[in-house]
Amino acid sequence: MINFRAGLSALLLTTTLGQPVFAADFSDPTWPCIQRKVERLSIGLMWPHPVEEAKIEGPTGEAVRDLAGALTLRRVSLEEAEARIAEFVGEHGAAEPLISQVFVRVFDQVARRRSTIMDGIADFSLGQIAQSERIEEARVEFDSLLNVENPDYDKLDSLEEQIDWDERIYIDRQKNLTYVCETPVLLEKRLFAIAQMLMQVVED
Repeated sequence: MINFRAGLSALLLTTTLGQPVFAADFSDPTWPCIQRKVERLSIGLMWPHPVEEAKIEGPTGEAVRDLAGALTLRRVSLEEAEARIAEFVGEHGAAEPLISQVFVRVFDQVARRRSTIMDGIADFSLGQIAQSERIEEARVEFDSLLNVENPDYDKLDSLEEQIDWDERIYIDRQKNLTYVCETPVLLEKRLFAIAQMLMQVVED
């Protein structure tokens, strides 16, 4: 019989992502990950410069938008991101307000993407809890049907097949949990790395 919370604890304790191991807190059913839940990122913790949105028109404004869009893409490696930043600076300069606007746009896009993923994790967790409860209820029904004087073995066979199928789905989904929980962390790491690259440009 599957115990969602106990099984999840065992699974999550195998993955730390190189981060401190946090005790899983199942008081929040929307967060099944061992990583500490951070609802929203703070731009001020990553970027020490003013972040007021400013309109940048013309070719420079278009270049800011293009660079920010590229930096948010995970398929763009950090090495390529660094090269794109250097190319941008070579063409448009490294004035702090200009570079700040690049990071503001990167931060907003990544934060929105991360928020969507966090919502997906909540749906995933609640779905797994519901699946676990269905399996438990079916197990109880199976035991009840088995203990009557003349069991209906056809019904028992059908119910057992359904339990086996539901358990297989549950386990298959659990295998994806490590990746699901890593994704917000990877986005945070990338955002911090990009902030460091851009700050280096401003400081230079």
